[in-house]
Amino acid sequence: MGGPGDPPEGTPEGARGGAEDEFRSVVFDESFVRAARLQEYSAQERMTDHTPAVRRRPPLHRGLSRHVLVLVLLIAVAFGTAIYMGVRHPYSAAQARQPAEPLRMTVVPLAPEGRVPGTADSALLYAHSPAAQFAVGAEGIPLPAVRRTAHFAESQVVAALTTAKDYLVESSLDPEVLLGGQVHVVRSLIGPGQLDQFQQSFERPVADGRHAATGWLVRFDPARAELADRGIRVQGTLRATEADAATLEVASDHTFVYALRPAGSGDAGRASLFTVRREVRFRFDRDDLRLHQVELVTSAVQAGPLSCAEDAANRLRPLLAGQSAGTGGPAATDPFATDGATALCGSLAPSAQPRV
Repeated sequence: MGGPGDPPEGTPEGARGGAEDEFRSVVFDESFVRAARLQEYSAQERMTDHTPAVRRRPPLHRGLSRHVLVLVLLIAVAFGTAIYMGVRHPYSAAQARQPAEPLRMTVVPLAPEGRVPGTADSALLYAHSPAAQFAVGAEGIPLPAVRRTAHFAESQVVAALTTAKDYLVESSLDPEVLLGGQVHVVRSLIGPGQLDQFQQSFERPVADGRHAATGWLVRFDPARAELADRGIRVQGTLRATEADAATLEVASDHTFVYALRPAGSGDAGRASLFTVRREVRFRFDRDDLRLHQVELVTSAVQAGPLSCAEDAANRLRPLLAGQSAGTGGPAATDPFATDGATALCGSLAPSAQPRV
């Protein structure tokens, strides 16, 4: 016997499954009905409010909205990046840049015992002086053999030595700097932590061990002297060491010998030699190496022939051919002034002068 939905004679031959099979594709389950955007009003609602037969249902909110999901995803990406960078660069937190210590400097004038020797031929002066075998210009500041350290690659050690050399070249060999011109190239090599000290040293130079312009670079009084030979003689050494896991230090010790003559005298003026020994200690962290900049720790300068009575904090005022130091001594030192520095002066050995 057929079921209640079957025709009395049974399913016709060739039919595919009766009424249920025929309408199976248009039978909706309860979840489909609940999700429908249109809902039919009840008969009572249509009689009461005279509303249309159907109404639009508000969309169902399932889970978080798209905007919230995007925001959560962005926060997760940012957090993951921060964790990765902290793991990838373990020195970042420990190496938060500390305020740079001020440069400590000394400038010691060297007074000649007699008259300064001189001649019109500067090459002759060099040939008869201790600088006869010195190299000319930047060739006198060669880089040493380099190897990596415990925490710095060989390329980083080379970067430290190269930056120190660049500073010495710009601050000791550039004719514009030497004759009191612009110092912006030297300034561009100074790390930001020491720029205020550098600027104050040129705006208000004083021999207090912190703010002498001649502690940062070599420069002469252009009203007194000019270069007789731009082939400055140089000899010295550079040495790099690792101070700690975050710092490289470079120690430099160089002697610079300049041929000078009276300002405005031209080729007719007699030349004499002026010697400056500079011992500078540099410090580099990883940011300094990347930015090609230096932090100066100490600077010790000995220069002559100079008069001890002259102020050497702002500019060097050399004694030229035929001049002598006279009887003036160094500037007075007040032991009760706690913020002052001891005035220093030395004697220039006769063996340091050319024999002409």
